[in-house]
Amino acid sequence: MNKTRTLITVLFTLAAGLLRATTATPDNIIPIRVGNLVYAGDQSSVCFSDRFLETVNQETNLTVDPAFHPVKLGEDRVFDHPFCVFSGEDVFQLTEQERRNLRQYLMGGGFILSSPSCSNADWDRSLRRELKLIFPEYKLKQIPMSDPLFSTVYDITRLVEKHGKTVMLEGLEINGRIVMIYSREGLNDVANADGCCCCGGNEIREPVKVNVNILTYALLY
Repeated sequence: MNKTRTLITVLFTLAAGLLRATTATPDNIIPIRVGNLVYAGDQSSVCFSDRFLETVNQETNLTVDPAFHPVKLGEDRVFDHPFCVFSGEDVFQLTEQERRNLRQYLMGGGFILSSPSCSNADWDRSLRRELKLIFPEYKLKQIPMSDPLFSTVYDITRLVEKHGKTVMLEGLEINGRIVMIYSREGLNDVANADGCCCCGGNEIREPVKVNVNILTYALLY
């Protein structure tokens, strides 16, 4: 089966489940699986907390698997996950297969939430370089606070990093739909990430609320 069609089918199934969630029984609902991307060999995130997934279950009618699923960006299995987290630190370079999959994944209906561990500047530069190579016709743009993203579950009027500076998220928009949301400061919620020893850098305050809104937004818009 065509990989893009598989992903789109998953998204339609999830949307239908959301619409009937108020009347469906747990047996009728397929849990949403959130992928944690493994890329550039064995790089991945150990500093992105999955705590927001359980909050989605508590605050919305969505049913989400409460733990991340590691998934290799270069393999077809990535297309079985409608929403993925993409994070890490230090310099990285994707393989050609990973680049092809990332383009097909986002253009075919997938969604990525991305930020570097510890606001790592090397990772930020690597990500921006890769996006320019993969999507030369698109670029990251700041998302205005008036976007529905900031009111899907929680009303968020301002994003503040831990030192008090007001910041903004960036988004990659394809054919009128935001398919990737990126924070250079960080949305990793490192204080609640098992096995993470880093400081969190300039991480945005209350990342759980922001991430709950992003996951809900990804399935509604």
